[in-house]
Amino acid sequence: DMGGRFYLIDLPDHPSGAMIVALHAAARSAEDLRATTGLSPRALAKGYAVIYPQATGGAKRASWNGLYCCGDAQINQVNDIGFLDKVIADAVARFGLAPDRVYVTGMSNGAVMAETYALRRATRIKAVAGVAGTVDLHQAPARSVPLLHIHGTEDRVVPYAHGYGTKHLDTPFTPVAVEIAAVVAVFGGLKVSSRKIDHVKDGTSVIEDNYIDAAGVTQVRLLTVVGGQHVWPEPGRRGLGNTQDISATAEILRFFDAHP
Repeated sequence: DMGGRFYLIDLPDHPSGAMIVALHAAARSAEDLRATTGLSPRALAKGYAVIYPQATGGAKRASWNGLYCCGDAQINQVNDIGFLDKVIADAVARFGLAPDRVYVTGMSNGAVMAETYALRRATRIKAVAGVAGTVDLHQAPARSVPLLHIHGTEDRVVPYAHGYGTKHLDTPFTPVAVEIAAVVAVFGGLKVSSRKIDHVKDGTSVIEDNYIDAAGVTQVRLLTVVGGQHVWPEPGRRGLGNTQDISATAEILRFFDAHP
């Protein structure tokens, strides 16, 4: 409990010191993200602690202030960057985690917040992964942060290509391609390699674009879910434009593992 706000944390039996801060979507909760992504069991097995902070606003109106989105948190200018600073500092002090091994991820409004936080705290974050949420580039990245971005082309809440979403009519969301170009430009000198993933004929496919540095490390990865909607992709789930071709949880951990 942190002055009326809180976070949940799952700790591995043999912690490596690394932590993943995972941010839930608007109108959702920390418990919901933990339950629906399956992130903790897979991350704990790799030695990561997983932290699930709770946004302000209560269960039905919960939101993060990602500067141009979303909800009451943005309207009331809640200092969520400061809150995440406190969460990480508390976890370091309370559980002995490493302040220099921090990874951040999120879904939807949580992805907006995760990417915003990573860009604002670039020297402290090992890597960031966002699912279905783009960042406000009015505060463009000044330093490089390894980025994985997963997004469906048929997303109507945070549109892939342009414009205003169905639930956030006042937010001109950054197109995915524009965000990726901005982050790639900060790294400089990255070469792109692409492939198509279509293991299951379910009406969707995935285009993987890897932006690779001179050492052969993928610093930026974009997973475009062709036909995908506003979901956290996981095989076994049906409907809602979900793809059977990738697991967002597995892809996030694969990316984080590549940036120790």
